[in-house]
Amino acid sequence: MSPIPKPGRDGVRTHVLLITAMAIVMVVTMALLVVLVRERFRAQATADLSLNLRRSVIAFRDLQQDRFDALERENSLLASLPTLKALMTSGDDLTIQDGAVEYWQLSGEDLLALTTPNGRVISVYSKVPEKGTNLPSALSTLVAQPARRNIVDGKTLYACSVRPIYFGSDVSGTILGYVISGMSIERSVRQISAPAGAEAAFLSGGRVVTSTLSASAQQNLIAQLGPLSGASLSPAPLALGGDRYMAAVDTLSSVDSSPLQLVVLKSVRPTEKWIARTDRIVLSAGLIAVLVGAICMVILGRVLTRPLEELSRSVRAFGAGDGAYRVPRYGTREVRHLSSAFARMREETQRANQARLESERLATIGLMASSVSHDLRHYLAAVYANAEFLASDTLPPDERAEIFADIRSAVLGTADMIESLLIFSRTGSSVRYAEEKVVPILEHALSLVRAHPDSQHAIFEKDFCHHEDLIARVDGKQVERAVYNLLLNACQAGLIAERVPHVQLSLRLSGDFFIVRCVDNGNGVPEAIRMRLFDPFVSEGKQKGTGLGLTLANCIAEEHGGEVVLVSSSTGETIFEIRMLISPSAGPGAADANQKGSHALVH
Repeated sequence: MSPIPKPGRDGVRTHVLLITAMAIVMVVTMALLVVLVRERFRAQATADLSLNLRRSVIAFRDLQQDRFDALERENSLLASLPTLKALMTSGDDLTIQDGAVEYWQLSGEDLLALTTPNGRVISVYSKVPEKGTNLPSALSTLVAQPARRNIVDGKTLYACSVRPIYFGSDVSGTILGYVISGMSIERSVRQISAPAGAEAAFLSGGRVVTSTLSASAQQNLIAQLGPLSGASLSPAPLALGGDRYMAAVDTLSSVDSSPLQLVVLKSVRPTEKWIARTDRIVLSAGLIAVLVGAICMVILGRVLTRPLEELSRSVRAFGAGDGAYRVPRYGTREVRHLSSAFARMREETQRANQARLESERLATIGLMASSVSHDLRHYLAAVYANAEFLASDTLPPDERAEIFADIRSAVLGTADMIESLLIFSRTGSSVRYAEEKVVPILEHALSLVRAHPDSQHAIFEKDFCHHEDLIARVDGKQVERAVYNLLLNACQAGLIAERVPHVQLSLRLSGDFFIVRCVDNGNGVPEAIRMRLFDPFVSEGKQKGTGLGLTLANCIAEEHGGEVVLVSSSTGETIFEIRMLISPSAGPGAADANQKGSHALVH
């Protein structure tokens, strides 16, 4: 069975292409899925965060309103107490200040103040240890501006309720003064920030009044008040102290001299951690899916492509001459149909080749018979006629010798023709390589050609200069036969041109080859036979011969790793070269040419 040639660089294997394409599709799909899921989660998380912020602001607003309503009710009850009215009728500031302590403690609020009808503050009591210097003036402003609810004392923000104290009924009585109750909003900030997981800050007059933020974060918040000023209940991104927040702003009071704003902030770090965790989960699921898909594709690819690969090997084996290589009979329906079609095609091709070979063999036999029959009949006729002459007793000795020479020439020609046919039939099967000197082989071939009748008047010129010691690993008899055929063809070419044959034989080296060149002075090789010059039984212009000379010479050269080449051909000069490999074990003549040589002109 012939060895199956290995595939060269003839493209990507089918299962590799399938797996690669599927892996690329899956990776791209998973990447897009991760991006889409991430962006979807981010948008949803941002929307949820914004909604929570708005709800926190609304919850704080409702809480403040409830607390303020309670403060209003408590302050209304306090202003209607008869004892407080009696205290305010005394008109003495010290008496009022001493008596107000009891009512401040009774109210339990963070701030309590009593003022005259014109707004002058008589007494102020606050749970804040250090009161600001502008607290009395701020309280007086509340009396002058009933719609105002909030005042700032240092770093404390109060939501205040102002109620008049009447002597008599509230409709027709006389105003004795005002009682002001206030509650610190800082407690509200803690109440809203703790359960909501958010930070809160109150801004007034371009500064932070109270906040759950650190001092550095408060400074950053002040620096970014501009973008937040118009973002009422619309969350906006904010960066404070290396952390990112979403912030919502609500204006609590716009009628105060310094409008009061509530800023609720929620860190996006938990959301980003959740998104990152989700990304890892989705990515891990995607990688697992890609891995499982790749394994499935490997299995599927092998199932689908293995019969195709075996079919491809069958095709290559058939191309290499192995017609018995197994054709796969399994796989998908299409592969089985293809295998069956290829098997039928292979059988038909083998039958057609067998028929063609038989036809070519018969044609070759016919061509050979046609080529040699004339020469054989010529030689046999010469032998038969001259044998009849020899049978006569009246022939003188000189004529008998001449007739015997003709018979001998005809017999030798017949033997030579038969030997050529035998060599042609067994070329390559009896080659015996040995290390031999090349020049003696060429000399012996020359001597044999000189003995041939077609070279009786030929002029031979040889040039083996510098290569007398060349040793090559060859079959000497075969090489001699090849050179002999070239020399004989050269002599016959001169005779056909009706010239005295002039033949030049030379030897030279070229790399790993030795080259024997033969030059004749004939008319050249006709254009009609140059393309099939080395085919058997091809000749032009010869009256005798089998047409095997160049064919045998080329076959022998190929067996020695070379070839016979027609270098040039024109009227008066035709050059043939026999190129053969020198064995690696050749003697020194192959690497270092001897300076001795011979150049002679022989007649």
